[in-house]
Order: sequence, then structure tokens, then C-alpha cells
Amino acid sequence: MAENANINDQVPAPTVIADSVDIVYRVNGTGAGKGSATAALNRILRREKTEKASGVRKVHAVKKVSFVAYKGEAIGLIGTNGSGKSTLLKAVAGLLPVESGAIYTDGQPSLLGVNAALMGDLTGERNVYLGGLAMGMSREQVKERYQEIVDFSGINEKGDFITLPMRTYSSGMGARLRFSIAAAKDHDVLLIDEALATGDRSFQKRSEQRIRELRKHAGTVFLVSHNNKSIRDTCDR
Repeated sequence: MAENANINDQVPAPTVIADSVDIVYRVNGTGAGKGSATAALNRILRREKTEKASGVRKVHAVKKVSFVAYKGEAIGLIGTNGSGKSTLLKAVAGLLPVESGAIYTDGQPSLLGVNAALMGDLTGERNVYLGGLAMGMSREQVKERYQEIVDFSGINEKGDFITLPMRTYSSGMGARLRFSIAAAKDHDVLLIDEALATGDRSFQKRSEQRIRELRKHAGTVFLVSHNNKSIRDTCDR
């Protein structure tokens, strides 16, 4: 009996369970957007009845996806553009509803994407604090890790860019800073959408090492990437 208990103790706990998940987008067809705001609202209220008549088209983004993710795992998602990778991450994060099936999470998923919104008119410095506070860190914790975040991102290697508004950054610089902010905190479930596709090889190596550290703290990491090597080097499956 004791032996069975020890075996159970060694089995990692599931953090995310997806059970036959379907995700559907509804796209207005030609003419569906015409008319006043009141008419548009009426169409929404009568959606089930009028979808065909109004030209609404259903796009099945994710079909019957099932999986179980465990603590300490890093899972890679590979697929062509439009295959539903980012859509699935948004659903796991609770940002998109599922059409059918269910997603269960233990802990709070945190979605990090290249398009994750900080404030473009604020400086990188201000955004470090904004992002840290949004993740639940205290101002003191952000202050303690501020220089580490900036150094990790590497955006100051060619100038004092951290004091400039983020709208002046290249897409790669912005993505690196977003990843650096998110990686400053241990997460229950961290969802990374294409973040490692940006930056030079040095930054990618730092990112891969940080993901391994996050896993050691019993977190689960999902990584979307077009780079098969990053997936192989970083993920378990």
C-alpha cells in the first residue's frame, strides 16, 4: 500500500486538460455589416435564427482537440499559419470561448504573445512596471528585478532604448521586452506565442534557459513556434 502511495506521489499533477475542444469563429459575409448600429444589434440578438440569412460564415479554427499537460512539462505547438495554434492558446488562457468540449486549468494561465498589448506611448521603463504589476507583482518586486528584465531583453545593447516610447521599437525589440517581463515571474501555466522567433541566437538561448528554469519551479510551458529546432531544444513533446 505504501509502495502504491509512493508511486502516486511521483506522478506529476495535471495543470491543463482539454477535452474534445471545438473553437468556431463567426465571420460576417457580404452585406452583413450594412445598416445602423441598432440593426446590427438586432442581428446579434437574433443570431441563431438569422445566421444563414445574414451571410454569417462559421470558421472551424480548432476541431476535437484533447490533451493533458502536467507540471514541469514544456509542450510545443507546431503548425502552418491558420492551423489554430494561437487560437488554442487563447482558449487555454480563457480569452476565447469554446464551441463545444471543455478546458480545465489548475492555476492561472498567462498568455505571452508577440502582439500582447503594453502601452505604445509609454517608455519601455514604464511598461516594465506596468507589465509586472499586471502579472500580480508588487512595485517593490518589479523594482528589484527591473535591471535584470532590461538586461535579459538586450534592448539597451545598442543604445538607451528603455527610456524611449515602445512605439519606436521594432517588432523584435517589443517582443523581447514582453518575454523578459513575463519571464521575470514564475507562472502556473505560461503560454508563449512566437516569442522565441524574435531576436538573435544569444537572446533565443537565454529564453530557452529561462523556460527550463520555469519548468523547474513546477510550472507548465506551452510554446508556439515555426522554428522546429526551438521546439526540439526546449520542449518535451
